[in-house]
Amino acid sequence: MVDAMAMRADGKVSTSNLVNAIGRNIISGIYPEGELLPNEAAMLAKYEVSRTALREAYSKLTAKGLLSARPRVGTSVRSRDNWNILDPDVLDWHLQSVPASEFARDLYSLRRMIEPSAAGLSAEFHTEDDIQKIMSALAQMRSHSAEESLLVEADFQFHLAILAATKNPFINAFSALIRAAMISTFQLSWRGAEVHKQQRLDQHAAVAEAIRARDSQRAKLLMEALLEESYQDINEALG
Repeated sequence: MVDAMAMRADGKVSTSNLVNAIGRNIISGIYPEGELLPNEAAMLAKYEVSRTALREAYSKLTAKGLLSARPRVGTSVRSRDNWNILDPDVLDWHLQSVPASEFARDLYSLRRMIEPSAAGLSAEFHTEDDIQKIMSALAQMRSHSAEESLLVEADFQFHLAILAATKNPFINAFSALIRAAMISTFQLSWRGAEVHKQQRLDQHAAVAEAIRARDSQRAKLLMEALLEESYQDINEALG
C-alpha cells in the first residue's frame, strides 16, 4: 500500500514525497542497512510512480548517503555511518522514525562535545552586541516561561547566540544545521522540567553572566551542568 503521506491530491506521488517515503522507510529499518531495495518493478507498483520519478528519488537519496547503486546488482541501503545525518531531510526522518530517547541520547552526546567549549570561547571573544542578544533571548525565556512554543524558540535563540559569540563560523553553523532536532528535544526537556522551571531559567542566567564576566572556565562548567540537567529532564518527560 502506498504511504498515505506520500500521496498528492490527485492520487499520485510527487518526487519529493517519494523521497520522503523511501527515506523514512530506510531510517526506520523497513529497508535495512546493507540490503538491496526491492526490484524496480516492485517499487514502481508499491509507490505508483513513473520510472523517471523513482530514479530521480534514488538519485536524491544517494546524494544524502542513504543509497548505493551497482550495475546488474541493484540499489542497496548504505550503512548508517555513511548517512548525511546533518542533512535537514535525514534529520527530519530520524525525528519521525527513531525513538525519542535514542535520538535525544545521540544529540546530547554531540551537544556535550560542542556547547561547553563554545560557552568558554564566547566568554573570551564576545562583543557587546553578542551579550545583548544572549540577554535578550534570556529575557524572552523568562517572559514566555508559561508558553511552551515561545519558551522553546527563545531557548534555541539563547544557545544560538552563544555559539555565534564564539566568532567561529564552523561552531556557529552547528545549531542552524540541527535546528529541528534541537527544537524537538527542547520541547521535551522543558516538559520534564515543569516542576523546577525556575531553576533551569536561573541556570541559563548563570551561564549568561559567566560569559558576560569573561569567565571562560566557569561558563564551560555551567554549560556542562545545564546540558546534563536538561538531558535528565528529557528522561523525566519520557518517563
